[in-house]
Amino acid sequence: MSKAFASQADLEDKHVSFTRLSDTAYAYTAEGDPNTGVIIGDDAVMVIDTQATPVMAQDVIRRIRTVTDKPIKYVLMSHYHAVRVLGASAYAPQEIIASQDTYDLIVERGAQDMKSEIDRFPRLFRAVETIPGLTWPTMTFKGEMTVWLGKLEVKLMQLGRGHTKGDTVAWLPQQKILFSGDLVEFDATPYAGDAYFNDWPATLDRIAALQPEALVPGRGAALTTPEMVQRGLAGTRAFVSDLYASVEAGAASGKDLRAIYKDTHAALKPKYGQWVIYDHCMPFDVTRALDEATEFRDPRIWTAERDKAMWEALEG
Repeated sequence: MSKAFASQADLEDKHVSFTRLSDTAYAYTAEGDPNTGVIIGDDAVMVIDTQATPVMAQDVIRRIRTVTDKPIKYVLMSHYHAVRVLGASAYAPQEIIASQDTYDLIVERGAQDMKSEIDRFPRLFRAVETIPGLTWPTMTFKGEMTVWLGKLEVKLMQLGRGHTKGDTVAWLPQQKILFSGDLVEFDATPYAGDAYFNDWPATLDRIAALQPEALVPGRGAALTTPEMVQRGLAGTRAFVSDLYASVEAGAASGKDLRAIYKDTHAALKPKYGQWVIYDHCMPFDVTRALDEATEFRDPRIWTAERDKAMWEALEG
């Protein structure tokens, strides 16, 4: 392979920030690595996305303990991807919450996804041997549910499909702060290997309609002003739309996957090439976009074997 597979060559540690958005909301971010959100209520803490291993989650817990000693009662899975959820056991939460769609995806493809992601990005799975297995929700919902942390209202909502079919956001209506999971990224390339390209822009519009004043994206810096939120939403929307339009045009002109990939990678690079994990995501994103534009409405399961075969076909 001419390019190192996925992010196997990405070995450099990132600088972690723990950003206060309000008395009750914090963002754990690391220069484009997966983010974790923290909500501190009157009587308990909710963590949104856990980091990839229990050892990595300990760093989140350490930072939470600098601002509160309240119990970490809830973990929310914004979606099913391994890098988001396999650290959950470290928090010993009372409940692990996910959408029913996310639960169904774990049943269908959680084991394959776990192996696939660990192979793709070893640095994000530090102390991988501490993962006890798949993370299973103890509580699921469809559409919307509210969790009260004392008097603090936390709305968990499925606003539509995008990054996956199970995407869930956490919304603090009293403070207008949103935790988006990977539906929104900031200066980081959206991973779209399990995405619904045709649905994603409308889902972003529903997030925008809430008029968040701050937003914690899946990757990238915390968006601490309405202007930054708009930039995050606009950037994600533009990337998803530009990529799908390029792939759709290639498919309509009868090109094969490799040709469409080369064209799309080159076409998007001037605008998005400096975003974190651009080269990692593009083969997966283009492959899924072509599937959606042709014959597969729902994303096919990525296995470690399929990952390697696809990478060799496009990058070999």
